[in-house]
Amino acid sequence: MNLQVQPKVIIHGGAGSSLHGKGGLESVRRSLYPVVEAVYSLLLSGAAASEAVLLGCQMLEDDPRFNAGTGSVLQSDGQIRMSASFMDGTSGRFSGVINISRVKNPIELVHFLQSSPDRVLSDYGAAELARELQVPLFNALTDLRLKEWMQERQDNFKSTMAGVVAEPELVESSNAGRGTIGVVVLDSFGGLAVGTSTGGKGFERIGRVSDSAMPAGNYATSHAAVSCTGIGEDIIDECLAAKIVVRVTDGMFLKDAMQRSFTEASKNQRDLGAIALDASGAISWGKTSEVLLAAYHDGTSIGDTLEWNNGDLVGCA
Repeated sequence: MNLQVQPKVIIHGGAGSSLHGKGGLESVRRSLYPVVEAVYSLLLSGAAASEAVLLGCQMLEDDPRFNAGTGSVLQSDGQIRMSASFMDGTSGRFSGVINISRVKNPIELVHFLQSSPDRVLSDYGAAELARELQVPLFNALTDLRLKEWMQERQDNFKSTMAGVVAEPELVESSNAGRGTIGVVVLDSFGGLAVGTSTGGKGFERIGRVSDSAMPAGNYATSHAAVSCTGIGEDIIDECLAAKIVVRVTDGMFLKDAMQRSFTEASKNQRDLGAIALDASGAISWGKTSEVLLAAYHDGTSIGDTLEWNNGDLVGCA
């Protein structure tokens, strides 16, 4: 067992265009900060990183403001299909579910799959697992998401994606967000873990698979852990989470790995963001979008990235 270290946590609730008005900022903070506080308190009690990630993702999935769990967007056929993944940096195990419906917390299934020999399940297999575990059926649909889908259907689905912050006053247009929630944790024993969960883009072709169920969007080793948000196809094309983590594992400082990776993504005109931690406790984030909805605890206090818009691709705490 490692000597105790100062635990750290960073979470995100998506990315997108600028939030306007202090009311918008404060509303998002009221959703993010209690999650950071709960996860950090659990870590201070001696919980392992995987347990803390599970709690944080559950809380974010249960907040209808975000596009994961309750409040997930609807696909083109009016159905909700959610994807999530989990990776424990200590064990090196990745697990995921793809396009699952009618469960409250997809992250609970991927956490269970950490101990399974078959660790990534698609829609049918994930539904069978939920039945085996006797997970109660749950309808994640909210009135706002249904209204959003009905309006878009009248327009013959011209939008390529739905909004992801489920309060219109928080975004400048209905397509201002890029969905997904994520939690990255360093526990007091030096263990890293990460979880990512999403309702998808919204209005997408049936069967489309999100980066959130892939190492491209969610990855960890004993050296670093990264959760991504943004346009899933852009994240997949960059293989962003795995790229950053491998660079740190190969010896780069976290901020340098983030800077190189986001410089490449920017040159390729990608629309994405990421949050990251390394084994030393360094906290970093990056974005090519205008806003990254992220908050963190650096061991002393809580901070966030909501007003971080100084032109840099990468920031750190």
